[in-house]
Amino acid sequence: MGGWLVLPDLPQAPRVVPGWRCVAAHPSGRPWLVGSLDHGELSLAAVGSLRVGVIGSCPFAPTRLAELVAGVGSVTELDALAAVLPGCWHLVACLDGAVRVQGSLSGLRRVFHTQVAGIPVAGDRADVLAKMAGAGIDEQTLAVRVACGPHVPPPVGERGFWRGVHAVTPDHYVRIDPDGRAGERRWWRPPAPRLPLRAGADRVRAALQTAVATRVGVPERVSADLSGGLDSTSLCFLAAQAGRGDLLSFRWAEAGTANDDAHFAKHAARALPQAEHVVLAQERMPATFADPGATGDREAPFLFTRTLARIRHNSEFLAARGARHHMAGHGGDELFHSPPAYLHSLLRRQPLTAIRHVRGYRALGRWSWAATVAGLVRGGDVGAWWHQQARHLGAGPLPRRSPDLGWGHPLRAPGWVTPAALEITRAVLRATGDTAQPLAGDRGQHLNVAILRIMGPHYRQLCRVYATAGLRLELPYFDDRVVEAALAVRAEERRTPWRYKPLLAEAMRPVLPEVIAARATKGELSEDARVGFRRHLPEILEVFADSALAAHGLIDPDMLRRELLAPQADNTVRHALEDLLGCETWLRATLSPPSQERTNAAAVAP
Repeated sequence: MGGWLVLPDLPQAPRVVPGWRCVAAHPSGRPWLVGSLDHGELSLAAVGSLRVGVIGSCPFAPTRLAELVAGVGSVTELDALAAVLPGCWHLVACLDGAVRVQGSLSGLRRVFHTQVAGIPVAGDRADVLAKMAGAGIDEQTLAVRVACGPHVPPPVGERGFWRGVHAVTPDHYVRIDPDGRAGERRWWRPPAPRLPLRAGADRVRAALQTAVATRVGVPERVSADLSGGLDSTSLCFLAAQAGRGDLLSFRWAEAGTANDDAHFAKHAARALPQAEHVVLAQERMPATFADPGATGDREAPFLFTRTLARIRHNSEFLAARGARHHMAGHGGDELFHSPPAYLHSLLRRQPLTAIRHVRGYRALGRWSWAATVAGLVRGGDVGAWWHQQARHLGAGPLPRRSPDLGWGHPLRAPGWVTPAALEITRAVLRATGDTAQPLAGDRGQHLNVAILRIMGPHYRQLCRVYATAGLRLELPYFDDRVVEAALAVRAEERRTPWRYKPLLAEAMRPVLPEVIAARATKGELSEDARVGFRRHLPEILEVFADSALAAHGLIDPDMLRRELLAPQADNTVRHALEDLLGCETWLRATLSPPSQERTNAAAVAP
C-alpha cells in the first residue's frame, strides 16, 4: 500500500504537494489524487464532472464503475456504490467541488486527514500527513497504548499517534466541502444478526468465493498460507476452485510437538495435487523475538514484533520463488471465533437457549458459577464499561477462568507501567465513557464489530512488511462483503460451545475435505514464543537498557527487567512484551536524528 493523498479543488491546494505525482485531476485540472500507487491498484471512472476511484482489490473495471455511478448527483449518493463493491478498497470521489474519501469497514484500509498550510488533505498514511503538517507525536495516545496494550476497543484504540492528524472512523467517510471545510459522515451500520446458519453459510461462501477469485485472477504468481487451520485452508481450496492450479502453498513448521496443524496441512496438500507445497523448517527461519530492536512501521507502534524477523525472511523467500501476491487467513478468528458476549443479550431473548450455551461454555472454560452469573446479569451501557476499565486499570492480572461477557475484554496494565502513564490513561478512558456509543444494537454484535476494527489496522501494518519484499498481502476475510455476510448470521449459531467456527465450517463444507471442515482444534504456538524469548532475552534486555519509553516516563525499566527475568508461568508477559517492543522501537524511530529521519521517510514518500 503506497502513500497517496486526496486534495480539494482549491487554487492554493497544489502548493502543499510540490513534487508529488498527480495520478488524477479534478475537472478543473487541479490535482485531486496524488502520490504512489502500485500497478493495477487503481480503477478510475469519469461520468460528466464526477470522478470515482477505487484503490485496492476490486474486480470492477472503469466501465463497470461508470455504469454503477451513472446518475449520481452528489458524493453522498455514493453510499449505494460502497454497499455493493466487492473486495477490499479505498473509495475516493469528487463532484462539484466536494471530495469523499473512505476506507474499509475493518480498518484494514484506513483514511486520515489533517490541515496542511490551511488546506484540508486526506490520505492513507498518518505519518506522511504528520510530516507534511509538521505534527509531533501524540504522547497521550502513546501512554494509552503502553498501559492498555494493542487490543483497546474503538474509539480509544482508533486514536491516531500524531497530533492534529485525525483517523477516520471505519464506518464513516471524510467529506471536504467546496469551501474547504472537512468533516466525517457515517455511511454504514452493522446488519441485524437474523439469518439462520444454513442461509448465512451460503451467503458467506458466495462472498468468499468472490473475494478469493478477485485475488487469484491475476497474471502474477500467487502464494497462500496453508497452515492446516480452517481459515487459511479454506482460502487455498477456494483458489483451486477458482481455477488457480499453480498455487504455491506455504507453511512453517512449528516448534511445539503438541500442535496438530501439520497433520491437517498434510491432508489438505494431498487434496491439492496441482499446487506446489513448501514447508519451511524451524532451523531455516529466524526464531521468534529475533532482532528485537528492529522497527516494524513508522506510522504507529507495530504489534507483531515477535515474528517480524521471521515474516521478513519468509516474505522474501516467497518473492524469490516468483510470488507477487500472498493470501493469508488473518481475520478468520476475528470474524468467526469472537468471545461469547452474545450470551448477555441471548439470555434476555431466548433464556432456555442461553442457559444451554452457558453450560457448554462453563464446561469448556471451567468458569465459576459466581463469575458467570455476575457477567450475565451485569447491566450498564458501554460508557459504564469504559469507566469501569479506568477504575480497575492498575488492579493486576485478571483471575484465570473468568468469562468474557462484557462490552470488551477487560483492560489491565502490566506491572512495568508508571503511575504517570496510568493517570493519563485513566483520564482518557473516563472521558471516553462520558460520550461512548455502542457500535451495534446489542453487546455481542458490538463486540464482533469492535474486534474487527481492533485488528484490521494491525494487519494493515503487516501488509507493508510484505510489500517491502515485493509481495502484496491479500486478506479476504476482511473484505466488506465478507464481513457483512458473517455479521448477518444469528450470533448463537455463528459461534457455539459445541462446534469450532460453525459458520465457516458450514460455508466451506461443499469446498473442503470433510476431515478439514470437521476439525475441532486450533494450532497453538506458545512453544515457538517460549524458545525465541529464551534465546533472545539478552538482546531484548539491551533494547530497554536505554529506553525511550522510560525517558518519557511511561515505563519503569527496573520493574520490566525483573518481570522479564522471572520464571514465566504462561505467555502473559511475552504477549505484553511483544507490543511494548513495538512502542519502544516506534518511539525511537520518531526521535531519530534528522539525517536518519530523511532516510526513513524516503521509504514512504512518493
